[in-house]
Amino acid sequence: MNTPTFNIAAVERDTGLSKDVLRMWERRYGFPVPGRDSNGERCYPADQVERLRLIKRLMDMGHRPGKLIATPQEELTALSPRRSKPEVQEASENRDELEELLTLIKQHDAAAYQQAMQQRLARQGLQRFVQDTIAPLTHRVGEYWEDGSFEVFEEHLYTELTKRLLRQAISTLPGGPRAPRVLLTSVPEELHVLGLLMVEALLALEGAECIPLGTQMPLLEIGRAAQAHQADIVALSFSGAFPQRQIAGLLQQLRMILPATTALWAGGSGVARVARSDDAELISTLDDTLATLAAWRLQHS
Repeated sequence: MNTPTFNIAAVERDTGLSKDVLRMWERRYGFPVPGRDSNGERCYPADQVERLRLIKRLMDMGHRPGKLIATPQEELTALSPRRSKPEVQEASENRDELEELLTLIKQHDAAAYQQAMQQRLARQGLQRFVQDTIAPLTHRVGEYWEDGSFEVFEEHLYTELTKRLLRQAISTLPGGPRAPRVLLTSVPEELHVLGLLMVEALLALEGAECIPLGTQMPLLEIGRAAQAHQADIVALSFSGAFPQRQIAGLLQQLRMILPATTALWAGGSGVARVARSDDAELISTLDDTLATLAAWRLQHS
């Protein structure tokens, strides 16, 4: 069976490494080692793409590329960052149930997964469903993707099916006057949307008016949207995959763009190790989201 290969544009999209960087590493370090297709264009084997993706993740954690490229694969894998444990105490029975749900994803049985999740939502209610099912499931999917237990397409299947469930659940919540007005989005290069949807569900349950803008919004557009919607709060999500060293600077830039009366919140596993900031309220857990909302309401009562 032929080994799959990828052209340089596909590798750039998949790894986040630019074409110029890939060519420079090839000249300077002798890696990657692409072949050539029938047109003489570079083509990269799948194992090299996986290694490049891992190197990029470690670079975002502060490691130097030259040293990483020379490091054996086993040592690179050992260096790979693991997400911190979620602050959810799972009973043994719950852990087993979560594993059964992930098995359905591994079996690519979308219909059975959706049915099981809908039953769990009906049994738990939306708040517990978010905190006790989706949050730990998402954490596990991330771990399984990192250690190779999940394929990329299986992670995507989990994400898309779970997004659909959350959006359906949010759409059934009662209407009426709501406050505060919270604009939810992420900055460019932050693709993960499940964190935003989990927060939206919890805030909507608490009576907030949520304005979802999806992911990867340019900072100036976030500022314009906050003004147009007269947002009380702008809430950003940073996953553990987002380069931690960039977060403080982005929050500082956005704080300068937003109206002074608009609060800025930043949440998700990506902010867990970010130093406290005067520019934004840092929220590392879902429980902290509800506490921060209560504090905001007390301050503005």
